[in-house]
Amino acid sequence: MKDLRQRVGKRPEEIAVEMGVAVSTVHNWDQLRSVPRMTAAGFKKLMTAYECTLDELIEAERLAKK
Repeated sequence: MKDLRQRVGKRPEEIAVEMGVAVSTVHNWDQLRSVPRMTAAGFKKLMTAYECTLDELIEAERLAKK
């Protein structure tokens, strides 16, 4: 997730505001301690914030599970 965030040049604080989550949640996503858990609408919002495709999100989650 950190790679996706950095690719679009956003700070964790910016993603947290866009997603309506705590900054610590974004840090956990970055460090692969957890993966986003949300509704389909939430994932659409996440793809907008990270400017990525569903496939890229799936790959980020796959890497988190390693």
